Amino acid sequence: MASAKGAENMHTGIVSWWRAHRGGCGGESSWSCSPGVHGGHGHEWAGGGDGPGGGGDGEGFGGLGVRRPLRFLAYKLELDERQVTELARILDELKTERAQAEVDRRRTLSAFADAVGGESFDQARAKEAADLRVASAERLRDAVTKALGRIHALLKNDQRERLAYLIRTGVLTL
Repeated sequence: MASAKGAENMHTGIVSWWRAHRGGCGGESSWSCSPGVHGGHGHEWAGGGDGPGGGGDGEGFGGLGVRRPLRFLAYKLELDERQVTELARILDELKTERAQAEVDRRRTLSAFADAVGGESFDQARAKEAADLRVASAERLRDAVTKALGRIHALLKNDQRERLAYLIRTGVLTL
């Protein structure tokens, strides 16, 4: 489980970003609003990528489909400082679970390779690997479900609606 210290370190960086950029479109922010992106209602981020901090999509952090989900969500959902702090904790815990799932994935691949690499197929080894893969997927499922529940409780109704829209349209992936 993630430590409060790790979330606090992450929080320090996002708060300074959040304070500097919460003004929205125009002004001194590092991105500009642009029609034509996401059906004319989205943003085109300076320097490329999906959101503040750029970097395109991918599952680089927390298992959410943007590289910097905390910054992205802070901006898109107009989070206050308290919400940013708690969201940092939630995403840090989810990041830890995703990292463990990746370790388990590598272990299962190795075990599957061992099962087929010998003179005869090792049914027991293959079943053991498959069971580990299922258990890992179940732990990750539970972690994502728990994180979504905590995020839901953290957000106001209009923020929940925006989050649902981001998920539904594929801008944010889980």
